[in-house]
Amino acid sequence: MHTATKSSRINISEEGKTRSVAEIFSKNIKAGNIIFFKGELGVGKTTFIKYLINFLQKNNNQSLTEIPSPTFNLVNEYNLERLVIKHYDLYRINNEKELINLSIFEDISDQITLIEWPEIIKNYKTNNVIDLIFEYDEEYKKRFLTISPSNRISFIDEFK
Repeated sequence: MHTATKSSRINISEEGKTRSVAEIFSKNIKAGNIIFFKGELGVGKTTFIKYLINFLQKNNNQSLTEIPSPTFNLVNEYNLERLVIKHYDLYRINNEKELINLSIFEDISDQITLIEWPEIIKNYKTNNVIDLIFEYDEEYKKRFLTISPSNRISFIDEFK
């Protein structure tokens, strides 16, 4: 394994690859991390998150649960023994003022925060953000994941 020092663009066109990358990612994130999931509708953000949360549950000896999208209730919470996972979907948020009641960045030391559609968030200051950017190729036949530079996340060479 090596430490990523530059953005890592990974072909996740096959769902099995998405699952494998989510598994590796689950082993390299920790409480206090905030992960921004960026990309168009249908590009694989929620699928990745479902695998990620299930692997975090498995890594913490918890039963695997269904992982529905929080599109309408805005946040789903998953309690592991010593860790909370909060999965936000901000697609329906119209402006940053609507974020106030969600308390997204308050006391995140014992949780992992997953945020789909984070583009609405303008005023945050933390070093714990990891950007995952999901995109299609020009012909919408392949999907790619770009992970922001971070010396906190390690990747296996086969996924580059």
